[in-house]
Amino acid sequence: MPLAAGAAVRRAALVLAASGSASPDAEARTLVAHVAAIEPGRILLADPLDDEAVTRLDEAVARRVAGEPVQHITGVAHFRTTTLRVGHGVFVPRPETETMVGWCLEQVVPGQRVVELCAGSGAISRALALEGPATDQWALELSTDALPYLTANLAGTGVQVVEADMADGLHELDGTVDLVVVNPPYVPLDAWESVPADVRDHDPQLAVFSGSDGLDALRIVAGVAARLLRPGGTLAAEHAEVQHEEVVDMYARDGRYDTVRDHRDLVGRWRFITARRLS
Repeated sequence: MPLAAGAAVRRAALVLAASGSASPDAEARTLVAHVAAIEPGRILLADPLDDEAVTRLDEAVARRVAGEPVQHITGVAHFRTTTLRVGHGVFVPRPETETMVGWCLEQVVPGQRVVELCAGSGAISRALALEGPATDQWALELSTDALPYLTANLAGTGVQVVEADMADGLHELDGTVDLVVVNPPYVPLDAWESVPADVRDHDPQLAVFSGSDGLDALRIVAGVAARLLRPGGTLAAEHAEVQHEEVVDMYARDGRYDTVRDHRDLVGRWRFITARRLS
């Protein structure tokens, strides 16, 4: 029996709320729009869902109740002004990273060379390519599961995709890069139990966890960025709020950087550091 789209949203929201969803109405609208193949803003104008669409909606809601991220169910994630393909094996981009990208967009000028490490879905590189000036951009990623998403999301942008471990990749660019940007893994292994289930069970562990204190990848980034950057070039690297003092101290004491600064995200949490490469 056909079900009005608005009624479908209300029904889905009730189930999601009962399961503990923090935003059941928004998730319900997203899932209804997905099965109806419409924009969420057009739900009130949409035709009723037929039996097949209602079945797909029930299946989507069940997957969400089981803990699967909404972005994996719909296959897309929104980041700043763009939409990306995501799914199993690639980290879902978060809104808190958008502030770091905005800072980078204020720094880059036409013709500069930009490298993203741990590129994952390519959210950062895609946003820089679409919103910023024309630059020589490179995106490096190790995971063979993430690479198909990275390649698809950066198709047509001019960004060069490289499959490599950041510790060993892009030696051909050593000393020539103007901006290195990275959202590395930074969750401590000791924090496993406190990580939300949809992150712990569905985002790739390679993109989430980084040693007992969460700083292993950021230690590697310090050396890689120092190798890639030209004198005066800039690093921007995301971190967890609780790592604020440790990360600033790490880079300030490194000896290869100056002008180490920490920056807050959209909700005021310490989120990313920037540092300038010394001569």
